[in-house]
Amino acid sequence: MVPPTTTSSLNVVVPDLDVVALVAGQENYGLAIVAVGEALWSFLQAPSLDHAKVLVPATISAAILGLVSGPMITSGDASQVATGLTIATIVSVLLGATYVARMLAPFSPSPKEIAFLGLLAAVAGFFSFSQNFLVDGFVTLPSIRLPSVDLPF
Repeated sequence: MVPPTTTSSLNVVVPDLDVVALVAGQENYGLAIVAVGEALWSFLQAPSLDHAKVLVPATISAAILGLVSGPMITSGDASQVATGLTIATIVSVLLGATYVARMLAPFSPSPKEIAFLGLLAAVAGFFSFSQNFLVDGFVTLPSIRLPSVDLPF
């Protein structure tokens, strides 16, 4: 017995840009605050001119997230929001790479556990920003229509 074929129409996803601006904006600024907080904590564990290098990636990331992608995400314009999410996603990946580099370094004046927590925040940021691309319809994935298979049971 062949099951009846049903057809369905696809619904166009229209994102509520006010909600996207609120949620993604909080995530964006939150990642900036966490990055700077982690860098300050790590630096203050063993303050020295040599150890000040942990402040550089966090400061650059926070500046980009706060001054570039943040205003774009909260603008309410769909193209600006998409560009802001792209920038925030790239920054979260690069920030995560700096945390991995810090954890792989043979010596660190501050405990590496906090760098791992920073990595977790960067990974969460990546998944959050990339999820906003998919859920809010900025990126659509192709779908493949598969044939139906009759099972014997």
